[in-house]
Amino acid sequence: MNYQWYPGHMTKAIRMMQENIKLVDMIIEVTDARIPLSGRNPDIDELGRSKSRLIILNKADLADPAMNRKWADYFSAQGVLVMEMNSRQSGGVNEIKNMMRNACAEKIERDKKRGIINRPIRAMVAGIPNVGKSTFINHLAGKSSAKTGNKPGVTKGKQWIMLGNQIQLLDTPGILWPKFDDETVGLHLALVGSMNDENLDSGELAISLIHFLDNAYPDVIGNTYHVTREQIITCKEEENLISEEAACLDAIAINRNCYAQGARPDMMRAAALLLDDFRNGKLGRITLEKPE
Repeated sequence: MNYQWYPGHMTKAIRMMQENIKLVDMIIEVTDARIPLSGRNPDIDELGRSKSRLIILNKADLADPAMNRKWADYFSAQGVLVMEMNSRQSGGVNEIKNMMRNACAEKIERDKKRGIINRPIRAMVAGIPNVGKSTFINHLAGKSSAKTGNKPGVTKGKQWIMLGNQIQLLDTPGILWPKFDDETVGLHLALVGSMNDENLDSGELAISLIHFLDNAYPDVIGNTYHVTREQIITCKEEENLISEEAACLDAIAINRNCYAQGARPDMMRAAALLLDDFRNGKLGRITLEKPE
């Protein structure tokens, strides 16, 4: 499947970020804890070379807790501040604000020596589409200051949000990059919903997810959908399917009463169900990649 997807507004968004980077003291990069590396735009590293950095492992409640700790250690070893977070729940606001102050401590001290006191810290909030940037900002602000939505491309332009008198946040549109050198990166982005599903084959995507789960979390499919090994073999033989992953999807359709006309298992409905269950955490806490 071709995972390349780069709408025209993203070119405008990256240009806008380049123009505004000089206005901020630091970059807060929000990434999906289920794909901490695939979910980071390499353009942001280049953009923020001279800025303080804070990485938020968002949606950490959906990711494998053991992997969350490993990824936090991975980024910390690179000298980057990092914090796990579920931005849909309260808590952690003061810790994040303190981390921002610590990240900008040298600049604050330089300002004091120049007679500049109580200048607010300005931070650009960046990340890929549908990673939860606007929800994160609203969480910090304690109100709906930024537009949110469970699909990519909700934030179209920049928004400045005030957090009292001490912190200003610049919300930016989610940006992907024009070409994925590694197809696995595109697959990961598609699985967590950072691409528009209308441009993807949900059946192929679901089969790829089943293949991953069979290797990394082998009990998940059986525990969630009551699919057995024997049922997979039977579906493969009776439906003349080319792979066990496809047969597993067929079995999920049967066990969840997803039928098309003629009482045939509706594999596309089953695929949509599986993807939704993964994205919403109904399959359990799953991380798609490990630190190198």
